[in-house]
Amino acid sequence: MLKFHTMNKAELIAKLAEDAEITKTQANAALDSFIEAVTKTLKGGGKVTLVGFGTFSVSKRAARNGRNPQTGAVIKIKAKKVARFKAGKELSSKL
Repeated sequence: MLKFHTMNKAELIAKLAEDAEITKTQANAALDSFIEAVTKTLKGGGKVTLVGFGTFSVSKRAARNGRNPQTGAVIKIKAKKVARFKAGKELSSKL
């Protein structure tokens, strides 16, 4: 059973290797491939949907004004693209 804490990449790889009965090297390669595929798809403007788990997509944040917390001075924050994950219904219902 998983402990309730933040899981790092090494722990995730160990769990994948154990569950899939593969080596940690193979699990690491599979995880790296997954991350690369999601990244390339998002960079290309697409999205990745894993039914029952969730959807990875890109959102655009508009430029806006913010405040320097130390001085209170108004600063301009540039527009940018951000990665987004929206949990699917099945995942949400298990939380």
